Amino acid sequence: MTPFTPTPDLCDAHPEAQVFAPIFRDFGGRARFSGPAFTLRVYENNTLVRATLETPGEARVMVVDGGGSLNCALVGDQLAGLGVENGWAGIIIHGCVRDTAQLREMPIGIRALAVHPRRSGRANVGETDVVLTVAGATVRPGDMVHADEDGICLLAAPTDQ
Repeated sequence: MTPFTPTPDLCDAHPEAQVFAPIFRDFGGRARFSGPAFTLRVYENNTLVRATLETPGEARVMVVDGGGSLNCALVGDQLAGLGVENGWAGIIIHGCVRDTAQLREMPIGIRALAVHPRRSGRANVGETDVVLTVAGATVRPGDMVHADEDGICLLAAPTDQ
């Protein structure tokens, strides 16, 4: 396991790094996490989030564009538990979470905009492995996500030449 590099050091060493706008709150048991991005786009439905968290995470970071909805939670303790069981490094949600007391105890990084007690819908809609623009950053599948107490930054995945 390689040592974690703080986001300020990454940004200093990589001026090209994208930085997410400071709109996300920390809800998980790990304030520091990093890994390749796996992207999803959903809106007020978390069936695809669940299905993805049921697969091997391979130390990736799930980046969920929930459209910034503040009407329901896309992740709670049950889905975060699946993420822990299946080896996901973290979950970043452009939307809400719930069950925050339980999330705080789980060994996974979780960032979201806010808390909402209502669960999401269960429609099986959404997209995976898509380019997202979230909080001013463009996230491509495989880009390296780094999150810590100072923020979230993104380094482009290496391209094959």
